[in-house]
Amino acid sequence: MAQKDGGTQSAPRTESHDPAFPEAFLQFMRTGWREDPISVTPLPETPNYAKRRAALSEAFPGETLIIPSGNEKVRANDTDYHFRPGSDFFYLTGDRDPDSVLVLHPTESGHEAVLFTRERNSKETDRFFRDRNGELWVGRTHTLAEKSTELGLETASLGHLGSALAQSAPGRTRVLRGLDANVDRAILAYEPDRQKPRDRELAWVISELKLVKDEWEIAQLQAAVDATVLGFEDVARILPADRGVKERLLEGVFGLRARHDGNDVGYSSILGAGPHATILHWVRNTGVTKPGELLLMDMGVEGHNLYTADITRTVPVSGTFTPLQRQVYDIVYASQQAGMDAIRPGVRFKDVHQACMRVLAEGLHDLGLLPVGVDEAMAEDSTVYRRWTLHGFGHMLGIDVHDCSHARNETYREGALAEGYVLTVEPGLYFQPEDDLVPEELRGVGIRIEDDVVVTADGCRNLSDGLPRTSSEVESWLAAQREAGPRLPS
Repeated sequence: MAQKDGGTQSAPRTESHDPAFPEAFLQFMRTGWREDPISVTPLPETPNYAKRRAALSEAFPGETLIIPSGNEKVRANDTDYHFRPGSDFFYLTGDRDPDSVLVLHPTESGHEAVLFTRERNSKETDRFFRDRNGELWVGRTHTLAEKSTELGLETASLGHLGSALAQSAPGRTRVLRGLDANVDRAILAYEPDRQKPRDRELAWVISELKLVKDEWEIAQLQAAVDATVLGFEDVARILPADRGVKERLLEGVFGLRARHDGNDVGYSSILGAGPHATILHWVRNTGVTKPGELLLMDMGVEGHNLYTADITRTVPVSGTFTPLQRQVYDIVYASQQAGMDAIRPGVRFKDVHQACMRVLAEGLHDLGLLPVGVDEAMAEDSTVYRRWTLHGFGHMLGIDVHDCSHARNETYREGALAEGYVLTVEPGLYFQPEDDLVPEELRGVGIRIEDDVVVTADGCRNLSDGLPRTSSEVESWLAAQREAGPRLPS
């Protein structure tokens, strides 16, 4: 793997169990290989990446900006996690490789963008078969010229990154930190700790650029949502009404759809059967469904260009809600609808939250659970209704499931919505099995409904309206999926 502090190459990446190679074998491996050229064309979305870099350049004139893709992470011993580039890096480049670093060098007219990336481990050296990053191990990789053509971006060898970082001017350099420890250490030599707020500003500016999605991004999100709808259907079709199945079977069925129709799941799938539905981030998925109980499914496909869906549905395993389950479900549905009705440009994020939460508080009051009136329960010095909901109404969605997370509070949580924002609307009610303040028949009931919406000129559009939302529609949908039977992705 190329070092980052000069043009030299480090030793090939090998492991202790790799065999030693005699010279006769090495000589034999160096001969008889044909070079098959590959056709590389610019990605159709490269103008989008260039436009984003231009917007970032405009925000920081005269400064050097450094955005790494991140490094591979060890899962266990000599096995790595499947690599996914840092979201902000991918948002600006479209590059998917580890260890790459985007550097925006200041010029009189803006910035010159250079992507420092690994050189191809071609058959010109033994690395193609001796290095675990060599082409016989990982497949054909692009040359610098091929990657430049594909991404519409100047490229340079990763081995030259060290000298480029050394030329960064103190006080005029910003780094997106936490992605590449080598880059962080290199710039620490030139940037004293007191300057780190400058780096945080780079992070929030990128996050705020991501708030408004263009038409291409919305199309990517719609594709991820559509694949997610199919995944929910796949799960419903193999969910029996009369016996239990493991949560992990359902997780695996959805995962098949995510890998087939997209890049992967956008986050760890939550399959909460029965009381597991009351655990907000239940991802162990070690339980079993049970007729008569509910199943909460929070799942999303991450598309080929890394934009992700985030959808939740709660269904009755037997096919029909009990009267009390339906009552709670209808409260959550009414809350979600109130939130959707409130969304439009200029409306504050927290006002949508309040619209959803008031309906939940009123529903809890009708269930006889609130120790005080609705207004007192909603007061900022109380919020006791949140015992049974905890989380907010939703979050921004995009190339991250929790997109734009470094945006300033006054722009995001305290800010107003704008046309082109994409966000989730996901109220829920959760009654823990050990909660002695609720009737026994409510304990272990958890219900969330979550959809992905884009803010339009006069309201919002539900990208995930391919799935039902009302209690009666959910029952009909589940029956129809079961009647259709299992299917393989095609």
